[in-house]
Amino acid sequence: MPDFAYSHGSRWPWIARHSFIRHNGKSISKKGWRNVDQEKLIEYLQPVIGYFGDNPYIRALVVFLISLALANLVAMIITRLVRRITRRTSTSLDDKLIIMLHRPLFWSVILVGTRAAISLLNLPEGFTGALYSAIATLLIFMWSMFTLRFLRLLLKTVSNRAKPQAVIRQQTLPLFDNLVIVVVLALAVYFIFSAWHIDMTAWLASAGIAGIAIGFAAKDTLANLFSGVFILADSPYKIGDYVVLESGERGKVTHIGIRSTRILTRDDVEVTVPNATMGNTRIVNESGGPHEKYRIRVQVGVAYGSDIDQVRDVLMDVAGSADTVCQDPEPRVRFRTFGASGLDFELLCWVENPELRGRVLDDLNTTVYKRFMAEGIEIPYAKQDLYIKEFPGQGETSQPG
Repeated sequence: MPDFAYSHGSRWPWIARHSFIRHNGKSISKKGWRNVDQEKLIEYLQPVIGYFGDNPYIRALVVFLISLALANLVAMIITRLVRRITRRTSTSLDDKLIIMLHRPLFWSVILVGTRAAISLLNLPEGFTGALYSAIATLLIFMWSMFTLRFLRLLLKTVSNRAKPQAVIRQQTLPLFDNLVIVVVLALAVYFIFSAWHIDMTAWLASAGIAGIAIGFAAKDTLANLFSGVFILADSPYKIGDYVVLESGERGKVTHIGIRSTRILTRDDVEVTVPNATMGNTRIVNESGGPHEKYRIRVQVGVAYGSDIDQVRDVLMDVAGSADTVCQDPEPRVRFRTFGASGLDFELLCWVENPELRGRVLDDLNTTVYKRFMAEGIEIPYAKQDLYIKEFPGQGETSQPG
């Protein structure tokens, strides 16, 4: 059995905290540790593959089949044993984690076995290195996707259980979600470049110079980027809120991204507004305030001489009998002004959310008109009287011909 130990006395050979590792009394660098680890794997499998002769292709096939069997064994352990244990817990997070972990573990075992099988084929060094890099790229991609999905699931779970003043909550979830995507993708690109032995130092230096030029060329894009971060952090509105823009568009916020905000209008038309515009314009958030309830106003006029107490009672009865009108806060009636043609009243009541404004207004207007007709309350309309002083040609006498 080969003797593996760190030259600095570490007990754990898989923790790469030191510069050199001792293998059979010899010091090797961490760069060569992968080859030693691979040789160790082949050494463990040697009693099995030794029965199949010295043909490298047969030996490689045996190693691949063994890795395939191990992958299925890992999958069976996860699906039957581990999932049974996680089902007994009170949270569903661990169940979802096991489901997401199944595929990358299965394929990781197969890819590691494939790499070990390739090392037995004695292929050209350049071709073997390219295959190793391709396998490493697949592994990095799979585990990056797993990390991204798990972190987004964790953020969503934390935000659903968060208190109103917590750092991670529903309002700030898109910000952290986008940050996780950027960080995971950046690390994945770095490790993929490292797998292909590409030096990132020159790339980073070039990126610094190019960043200055891109900053001037894409100042509008950067303005949208920073405005998106500020919007997500400050939360003047959130997904699901009804907002009214200064330009007049009104709709529900459906997406808050790094570059733009999307609003779905009542006509089912999606409007995309750059975040720089959203950050520098006046926005009315109809869903903001102490609650999401929205107050609507039903304006109606009655003729002079009408019983204003009767008008109040009718309007309050209409609001109280409507199922779509909130009773807390309670509806109220206001006598606004003496109009040119009649007395102007206003019924004020609340609905559960701004989305119901149009439908509730239609119901209330219809009911008020029917009740006024039934109660004999006249709704005035503008009248104009035309006085003709004299007709053209009147008073002229005809001359005999």
